[in-house]
Parts: sequence; C-alpha cells; structure tokens
Amino acid sequence: MKKISKKIKIFFFFLLSVLAFGQTLSSNLSKDKIALGEKVTFRVSVNNLKGRDVISMPKNELLPFHFEETKDDISKTFDNYSRTIEFQIFDEGKFTIPPLEFSINGEVLKTIPYEVSVYNPVNADDQPNDIMNNKEVELGWKDYWETFKWHFMGALVVIALLFVFLGMFKNGVFRRNRKEEFPIHKTLLELKNLEKKRYAENGNYRLFYVELIDITRAFLTQQYHIPADVLLTDDLIDLMKHTNKISSENEKVVEEIFLRGDLVKFAKTFPTKELMEKDFREIYDFVERSTVDIEAEHLREVH
Repeated sequence: MKKISKKIKIFFFFLLSVLAFGQTLSSNLSKDKIALGEKVTFRVSVNNLKGRDVISMPKNELLPFHFEETKDDISKTFDNYSRTIEFQIFDEGKFTIPPLEFSINGEVLKTIPYEVSVYNPVNADDQPNDIMNNKEVELGWKDYWETFKWHFMGALVVIALLFVFLGMFKNGVFRRNRKEEFPIHKTLLELKNLEKKRYAENGNYRLFYVELIDITRAFLTQQYHIPADVLLTDDLIDLMKHTNKISSENEKVVEEIFLRGDLVKFAKTFPTKELMEKDFREIYDFVERSTVDIEAEHLREVH
C-alpha cells in the first residue's frame, strides 16, 4: 500500500509540474465556410510563457498564398502571447491552413490544421428586372457627333502617336543593347536586383523564395524551352529528369531549391540566413554555367 501511495504522489507531482511550467498553445477560426471576399478571423494564443519569447513567421506572412491578410496584430505580456489575423479569400474552393509552428526557447509548438470552404454568394440564375420598359428615341447626325466626337478625336491621336513611335523605332531609338536580350544576362540582372532587397538580412524568407523561384522558372522557360512557368514543382522535376537539356549538376540545384522554396512558402520550414545566401549563390552560378548545357544540346543536334 505504501508503494502504491508513493507512486500516486509522484504522478500528481509530475502532473502539477507540467501544468505549472508547460506552455499551452491554442488556435481558433471564426468561420470555416465563407463567401468570396468575406473577412474571417484566425487567432493563436500561448499561455504560461513566464517571460519566454515566441518566434514565428513575420507579420502578414503566416498564412499560405491564397489567404489575403488584411490585419495581423500581435500582443505579448509576461505570461501570454496572442496573434489575431484577419483575412479574405477571392477564389472558390477548399483551402487549408496547415499546422503553424511557434518556437518558444527552442521548443516548437504547432497549431491544428483548418479547412476553409469558399463559395460564390451570387446566384447566376437570378435575372435583373427592369423598372420600366425601354423607350426608343430617334437620333440625328448632331446627336451622334456629340456622342462619338471624343472617340473620333481619340482615334486620330492614337494613329498620330503610332506613326511617331514607328518613326522612332525605325531610327533605332528603342533598340536595346543586344546583350540584354539574352536570357542569361536578363536573369543575372534580375538576381542582382533581388539581392539588393536584402530579404535574407531582414528575415523575409517567404518573399525571398517566391521571387527567387519565379526568376528561375522564367529562365528555365526562356533558356531551355521547357514549360517551367506553368508546371508544378514535382512535374517540373520529373520533366528535367527525363530530358537531356539540363546537366545533372544543374538539375540537382534546381530540384533542391525548388522543394525547399515550397516548404518555406507554406510555413513548413524556417531557413537560416546562411542557407538563403547559399541558395541564391547556387542559382546565380547555375545561370552563369547554363551556357555549357546549351552548347551540349547544339552538339547533339548537329550529330
């Protein structure tokens, strides 16, 4: 009996310790079935912090792509942390809020997933009713002139401007440097502009990977003539593996960074500044050495 009593005391002591020192994370979604553009509130709270810091995605970047955030308020006291997000969705269908991570002194807590259904409240079968029947009015040429004179004058201005631009183009005013027309030089310029935005230093993981992958997709489409701008990541990787256009080294770089970018965009991983800089440099080097792939493709076509 004494042994059983001792075990009960130990169990209650352990339970009280968890309740006293553990943090509690909770989340709430105000509605899971909404109309197009309707505002919905999503709340996350963490209790029993005892002064500990809470780390999560930056403001206005917590929810996935389709969720248009209109408000993101964060408040914190010594014991409590709360985050209230107001959002809208402008596409019909079902969308998921995945488990979201909140780090507290190295311990990662996750919210439960939510599914949101979006519907169009407008009934396409409803027909508007006129208040009264339309009246027919006879118009003279003066009435037509007053109605359409500005359209006529605007058309003349457009035609005149067209002749001016054609003359300027003919004289070489709009001719760009031939170097800028090649996909490699254009893409390297876009990558340098991305680097100037300093997303890695500011911790803007999501924007960094969204823009880096968009630039790379456009380059793959122009340089290798594959539909990278419309394919999903998995389909694009599969296509690259079954074509000889891209070297295995370059293919590996694109695959790893695209997969990591998808995880970051959906808040499933938090990359370090060093990892973001490494991914940027590898894409930059890939673009520079892509000429080797193109030369190899030309040789295969010749033989």
